Amino acid sequence: MKFLRNQLDKVKHQFEKGGKLEKYFYAYEAMDTFLFAPNTTNEVKGSQIRDAIDLKRLMMTVIIAMVPCLLFGIYNVGHQHFLAIGDAGATLGQKIGVGLWQVLPIVVVSYAVGLGIEFVFAIIRKHPVNEGFLVTGMLIPLVMPPDIPLWQVGVATAFAVIIGKEAFGGTGMNVVNVALTARAFLYFAYPTDISGDVWTYLGDAQVVAGFSGATPLSVAGDASTNGNNVIAALNSFGTGWNEGVFTLQNMFLGFRPGSIGETSTLMCLIGGLILIATGTGSWKIIVSVFGGAYAMGLLLNLVGSTPYTQLPAYYHLVIGGLAFGAVFMATDPVTAAQTETGKWVYGLLIGMFTVLIRNFNPAYPEGIMLAILFMNVFAPLIDYVVVSANKKRRLQRATV
Repeated sequence: MKFLRNQLDKVKHQFEKGGKLEKYFYAYEAMDTFLFAPNTTNEVKGSQIRDAIDLKRLMMTVIIAMVPCLLFGIYNVGHQHFLAIGDAGATLGQKIGVGLWQVLPIVVVSYAVGLGIEFVFAIIRKHPVNEGFLVTGMLIPLVMPPDIPLWQVGVATAFAVIIGKEAFGGTGMNVVNVALTARAFLYFAYPTDISGDVWTYLGDAQVVAGFSGATPLSVAGDASTNGNNVIAALNSFGTGWNEGVFTLQNMFLGFRPGSIGETSTLMCLIGGLILIATGTGSWKIIVSVFGGAYAMGLLLNLVGSTPYTQLPAYYHLVIGGLAFGAVFMATDPVTAAQTETGKWVYGLLIGMFTVLIRNFNPAYPEGIMLAILFMNVFAPLIDYVVVSANKKRRLQRATV
């Protein structure tokens, strides 16, 4: 590290005012402050707010919380591959090797494109590079199926960063979640590659060429459309290699096809505990998303008449990407509600809309994505109503 520090110091004068590379100063600063703590101090005298946390450490905490989902996703990609080719004796190392081969390029493309755009905007606008994309760059791969074409990852990332964030002013100014913007872009632009059925593996092996595995949401939707019992369809789905892949236990643990990071509810809950324990994520939003989904599921059990509406409410908590969305997407501090009461309302509505979309709009089986994006837009309105109500109550108590 000392060698790297010395090398950065040697070229620093080239990027400072008057240097040959002056216009690239903020790109240099971003790399320097990413690798090392800044050596600048605040010279303003008087009382100041002091805190050990900053944006970089906040983002790194979220990344650490995502590590369980990432590691399990890498394993599961390899696990699903060897199940598909009928090799039940594959070792842990072999499964992880296949998973790394498939997942790492997606992560690299996401960070390369996203950070590249961030650096360009920082140079043009002459402002420091913010660390916000450190989290977004990991979230984007985790919400992608493992076989997604890399060029689509690049295009979706560029669209999300430019249109979803930089167009609004950069980090902290975006209206909707950037990672979900990337997924929504692909969902509507290239639906055959990201929605409905997802591939468990794309490789050279002829035995899996063209193989496609359904998601539990698509199986449930098809069963409901045909008037069949949804639970029976999930439990009986698959033969041979994937028999019983959509049992309740498998969906909770995550041993099923799906997007890289969202198959395991257990890993998402572990990440959620890390966010809550460190004060990084709002437990009110996480709990209320699950609560809203469960409450709407119970309501539909009482009044619904289709097979899908009779799906037990607790199934909605482990099916699809609800857990991942509740923990890592809904809690985004930029796009979520900021008031304490607003967080409860915001989360409840996300959970309720997720289940409603799943039940009444089969074209969009993964309702959590659309529900979060929809509520991102209304989060400021929720806060406005809460603050206005608080002001009204205080004015009524005030005495002259």
